[in-house]
Amino acid sequence: MRAEPTSTEARLWALLRRGQLGGLKFRRQVPIGDYIADFACFTPKLVVEADGGAHRNPEYDARRDAWFESEGFRVLRFRNDEALGDAAAEAILKAAGLVA
Repeated sequence: MRAEPTSTEARLWALLRRGQLGGLKFRRQVPIGDYIADFACFTPKLVVEADGGAHRNPEYDARRDAWFESEGFRVLRFRNDEALGDAAAEAILKAAGLVA
């Protein structure tokens, strides 16, 4: 998926890489346990998921999210249309405790 990200993943990565969003250091396509997070920041523990067409199994996503949360991560999921606006950046900053 790194070689062929969706347009939404590419736009999110452009926002998240190199600490551009509040100085947060994100990595993409990160193995965590048995799962691969679209984007992960380890300080604070955030997982950001781009829910495009590949996310059609809400039961699997719920199990996966519960596992990430059991490991101390906060999981943020954005549909394609949500990930492209300023609301996603603001939600990530809020989850990281960088804005009220």
